[in-house]
Amino acid sequence: MAKKSVEARQRKREKLVAQYAERRKTLKEAGEWTLLDKLPKNSSKVRLRNRCALTGRPRGYVRMFGISRIKFRDLASDGKIPGVTKASW
Repeated sequence: MAKKSVEARQRKREKLVAQYAERRKTLKEAGEWTLLDKLPKNSSKVRLRNRCALTGRPRGYVRMFGISRIKFRDLASDGKIPGVTKASW
């Protein structure tokens, strides 16, 4: 489990990215780099980190399901992810 402060920081960044997305887009198209620098740094989309929705783990993220590889394996083994079966040959 990720620390609550890390998860809160991530949520704050997500909110800032959504809030400034349109403004950043128009400034980039216009080439107004000095005005773009004055916006909050955390409003940039590259500051976001893919994290597991269940545990907050930043590494081993499975993009298709939005969870980490560890949780994906647990849920798939329990049969809680539809259409996913354990391979054997």
